[in-house]
Amino acid sequence: MGDVLAGFHAAWEFESDSVLIRFERGIRTPKLFQTLGERRVPLEAIEAVTLTPGRRGTVVLHAVPRAGADPLMDAAAGQLKEGCDPYRLVLPADRETLAEYYADELRARLTGDTGPAERHLVAAPEAPLRFKAYDGRAAFDGTSVSFRWFWTGASSAKWKAGDQVFPVAGLSGVEWRSPEVFEGHLRLLRREPAVAQPAQADQDPAAVVFGLGYGPVHESLPFAASVLAAVRGAGTAAVTAVPAPRRDPADIADRIRHLGELHEAGLVTDEEFTTKKAELLAEL
Repeated sequence: MGDVLAGFHAAWEFESDSVLIRFERGIRTPKLFQTLGERRVPLEAIEAVTLTPGRRGTVVLHAVPRAGADPLMDAAAGQLKEGCDPYRLVLPADRETLAEYYADELRARLTGDTGPAERHLVAAPEAPLRFKAYDGRAAFDGTSVSFRWFWTGASSAKWKAGDQVFPVAGLSGVEWRSPEVFEGHLRLLRREPAVAQPAQADQDPAAVVFGLGYGPVHESLPFAASVLAAVRGAGTAAVTAVPAPRRDPADIADRIRHLGELHEAGLVTDEEFTTKKAELLAEL
């Protein structure tokens, strides 16, 4: 097609075999979009196209990616907020007719593949990548991931294990839990660990934990996606979403007690306290 449809924070350029998404760098543009810059999405990576009413006089054109087609969405595992979904183009409602035209054109060009993709079809963010977590600094050079611990945040278990380097060939996947939820972290899943990985990310030398201002989405998610793409490219069986193990009730009680202390000290709002307490109770 070659036409361009511009919306809020992004513009889509429609080509014969792909959609080139260019994100704006304005101050109101989500930081994740600014980090991504632009992404070329092959039509074979798209499962469906929808057009729905948005908020405050807008419409949303949404290209739904196939499972397994995009390492970024695989790593996110459904945790991205709508406003940070790179496959949503928000437009003024008065452009609905034009948006419907392009939606129809896209649907007509889709390959019809709706099952999980056998390989990543959308390029991952390029290495080298790095970010600062609460308990250490994470770096990825394309072939290995390294964690360097901070004495101010790392647990004694991590200090005892020392700084870590994990070759991609020894990994089976990546587990990313958004820094915007309680106990956010990035954990590397090892193919043949010498010992079972601890349930708690702050005790696992193969994981870094997030916190307020540490491991933000626009830094840690592209990092996770890049590692995940390298893992799959190395021919290992990538695993991205692992159910959280059931916790010891005593441990949950201690965490709720600590959360209550933060709430009483005014460091956690009423809403945050209620939400995080519910998340902890759900893990019992």
